[in-house]
Amino acid sequence: MADYVRNLWYMAAWEEEVVGDARLPRTLLDEPMLIYRKEDGGYVMMSDRCPHRLAPLHKGQRSGDTIACPYHGLEFNAAGQCTRNPFSDLIPPHARVKTYPAVGRYGVIWFWPGDADQADDSLIPNFAALDDPKPIVRGRMNFGANYEIISDNLLDLSHVEFIHPESFRTEGKIFAGQYDAEETADGAIWSRWSMFNTIRPAWLEHLPANTRLDEWIDMRWHAPASMLLHIGFTHAGTPREAAPFPGMINPHIITPETATSSHYFYTRDPGDESEALANQVFEDEDRPMLEWIQRTMGDRDFWDWKPVILNVDAAGIRARRRLMKLRRAEQAGAEPLAAE
Repeated sequence: MADYVRNLWYMAAWEEEVVGDARLPRTLLDEPMLIYRKEDGGYVMMSDRCPHRLAPLHKGQRSGDTIACPYHGLEFNAAGQCTRNPFSDLIPPHARVKTYPAVGRYGVIWFWPGDADQADDSLIPNFAALDDPKPIVRGRMNFGANYEIISDNLLDLSHVEFIHPESFRTEGKIFAGQYDAEETADGAIWSRWSMFNTIRPAWLEHLPANTRLDEWIDMRWHAPASMLLHIGFTHAGTPREAAPFPGMINPHIITPETATSSHYFYTRDPGDESEALANQVFEDEDRPMLEWIQRTMGDRDFWDWKPVILNVDAAGIRARRRLMKLRRAEQAGAEPLAAE
């Protein structure tokens, strides 16, 4: 089992995946989990294993906030306590299912797999951009790669020149751009690309063909792998705040499924064209490369390979080192890092 940082908020699901009396099974951090919505609107995250014979609880019947095991009928409340034993009035004291703090925010169900006493929801990173009422499609894909490999990919967007030449059509702009990595007081790590006096992208068809722009691609990372991408354009020589049209803001939130597989949560615009582009970028371009890297890496630690480090790796390396620091701090009993 991987050495995960436990005292952090992880994304479990989109809220729209858990409606009504739905019982959503999902493997997270190597553990089979059951997610459901309580009658009061809150969320339950519990182990998807009955403590009697390890049967999957998501297959059982639900009555209110109570889940009955499908194998022998033991019933468990939202706190994981067994409330009924069909065979006896005696309920074994250790007949409990492990539960985890869970919170709905920004359309996301977040869970805290560590010390419940430290589960402060003010530590959830700011994804207020997801509260925009415009129509959006919320998606999830499974990647056969460790979550840190995927973070490396997202924090080094110079790879678009090689992996996504037709998808994003940056046409060499990255090579002429300026790169910067920064750590901020709220616990974020930023990977920023700035391009100046560029030719208008072909897909910005509402602008004259001779329009010159300044462009930026910013990726914000919060541990463990909650990222927000901001792509923007403004007329050349003018500040970002003067941009005549809104940029694009998209979440890229990665949650480990296992040590070698991950849930990739994202959003896209509605429509067939947007769906086709997302499938091309994720299915045909990113995922094959990242899964290939995972197969090559195997069970060895990233640092054991003594990887060559380039300047464009600055944010990714900082994120890896931050997670190492958090693991050490957690083992020493330190408080979790604040987020905004």
